[in-house]
Amino acid sequence: MNRRDFLARLAAAGVATSLPGYGQKATKATLKIDEGRIGATIPSDFTGLSYESAQLANPAFFSSANKQLIELFRGLSPSGNLRLGGGSSEFTTYSDADPIGPLPFEVFGPDTSKTVKHGTVTTALALRNLRGFLDATGWSCLYGLNLGQGTMTNAAAEAAAAYRILGPRLVAFQIGNEPDSFRNRYRPASYGPADYLKEWNEFHDAIIAITPEAKFAGPDISNKLAYLTSFAEEAPKHKDVILLTGHYYAMGPAGSPGATLDQLAETDPKQATMHERNLPEIAAAIKTSGLPFRMSEGNSCWNGGQPGVSDTLASALWCADMMLRFAAPGWCGVNLHGGGNGFYTPIAGAPSTGFTRRPEYFGMQFGQRFAGATLLASTLTGAESKLTAYVLEQHGRRRVAIINKDKAPISVELPSRVGANAMRLSGPGLESTVGTVFGEVRVARSREVVVEAHSAMIYEL
Repeated sequence: MNRRDFLARLAAAGVATSLPGYGQKATKATLKIDEGRIGATIPSDFTGLSYESAQLANPAFFSSANKQLIELFRGLSPSGNLRLGGGSSEFTTYSDADPIGPLPFEVFGPDTSKTVKHGTVTTALALRNLRGFLDATGWSCLYGLNLGQGTMTNAAAEAAAAYRILGPRLVAFQIGNEPDSFRNRYRPASYGPADYLKEWNEFHDAIIAITPEAKFAGPDISNKLAYLTSFAEEAPKHKDVILLTGHYYAMGPAGSPGATLDQLAETDPKQATMHERNLPEIAAAIKTSGLPFRMSEGNSCWNGGQPGVSDTLASALWCADMMLRFAAPGWCGVNLHGGGNGFYTPIAGAPSTGFTRRPEYFGMQFGQRFAGATLLASTLTGAESKLTAYVLEQHGRRRVAIINKDKAPISVELPSRVGANAMRLSGPGLESTVGTVFGEVRVARSREVVVEAHSAMIYEL
């Protein structure tokens, strides 16, 4: 039996392979807490998923009858957020009439907006079923409307129905998906933030004329922050705008030779749709508008995910780190995009075939463990860029999350010794598509811990 198989069997059995003595000799890092600085508190609905609007063309998908999917959602969070939108939202229409004839997406559903999307219709039946699904999961909904190719009349009708049927499960409407990508697609090359805001206001006014209590979020951008800045300046004029939103993909598009395991392990991948340098602009938009910011769509690699990267343990470790990294500046949530059998989807499959958890699902569970916790400022020294650490406090208890995306173990000296119980996210190797696990392990009560290669740990101090 080789070392990889040995460690995988130990992981499956819950044995703490993060103890000293396993694997290679670890390098040394030190983590210190800045007691004078308190950070953001992670909301209870921080964890979220994002699906294509076209999925609603099959009313049986988001339904109280879809018991397996309900359990998988609840396994991620008891109060998460489902965002419906994506590229297909610019092709869907709404009808009060129930669907007639064979339904699309009976088998798998849309992997991405590049699959079947023309002629997809959202019906009142789909919304009623969606309400049942949300009630069963305990989740809320961020709902996208068609701005790119839709009409104000149809958007207003859909919004009225969604507001009436989804009730308290509805957080807000988003008008348009990635409007900063409309140029040369749905709009002329001259299209810019001012043009978008003009259209947004027209759709907004048409919606509230019928549904005056509706709430809104936006601008749901891809990466052009001028649209976010303009929307943040406009938002205070509307008391019904309650949330800023944007997208983040670490790499892309799928098929790009630069979308690799090594790139995904970097804190700020070169191909990312937004970078660390953009965080001050997002912070400025939050301050200008007085509204929170949510990553309403994102994942490891846009356009469906990179095979051998987005469906591996590496994506789970990336996800665990990403969730805490974006919680640190006060973002109020992250929605991981997926559906069908896309390589990046946390949950793969369909009602007719059954559903499975991809590695990223376990990375989301790792991040969800800190819902309700407050981040404490900390400094990690002596570590490479592929090792990150976070300190959080909740109900007087302090926990440390350490994510090691490197191929070698590392020793970390903590501010105090750890308890005997810890949690570990691990798998056979960074490239592994099966064998990812997340669960409790026993560790030595020591101030110095060893985090094995390609694994993540949660310690209680």
